[in-house]
Amino acid sequence: MAEPIAQTARRRRILLSAQPRTRRDGWPQFCNRRDVIGVEESLQALREAVGKPLGVSPWHQITQAQVDLFAEATGDHQWIHVDPERAREGPFGGTIAHGYLTLSLLPMLLQGMVRLPAVALTVNYGLNRVRFVSPVPVGSRVRATAVAQALTDVEGGVQLVLEVTVEIEGREKPACVAETVTRLYTGS
Repeated sequence: MAEPIAQTARRRRILLSAQPRTRRDGWPQFCNRRDVIGVEESLQALREAVGKPLGVSPWHQITQAQVDLFAEATGDHQWIHVDPERAREGPFGGTIAHGYLTLSLLPMLLQGMVRLPAVALTVNYGLNRVRFVSPVPVGSRVRATAVAQALTDVEGGVQLVLEVTVEIEGREKPACVAETVTRLYTGS
């Protein structure tokens, strides 16, 4: 059955407002280039960064619109995520982001801290470990910190393992701790 026109228009507005806008220099609008901390110039610099913190991403606010879109995309419409009225009476005092939504923000959060112009292609290869330590209330802000754990040569490039921690502003416990595995292909 076709979606009513009003719902379709609303969905388009939400999708457009949820996408980061790009500045003239190619960086996402939320990212202040002066604040970018991390590896920028070469794989050699990345090799030297193993075992060290790469930096801190800009803060990102979690909105109900993002949570609703994620629920729509994944089919996970659990009331703790999508029903603000019922969730107010629930265990978290309001709606919370899906754990996998928090995890899916890693590429966006990491791009504000790691920029590798020498790399032709970046591929998410997987995760070694993920823990959702604390719920992320809708309306809160999150950011990521990352430490380079390992960098190994693979055919056509390198494999980078990062320990990424997603922090919630004003909270002691993180939202998520993940060990990500990324393949960086140099194109050479």
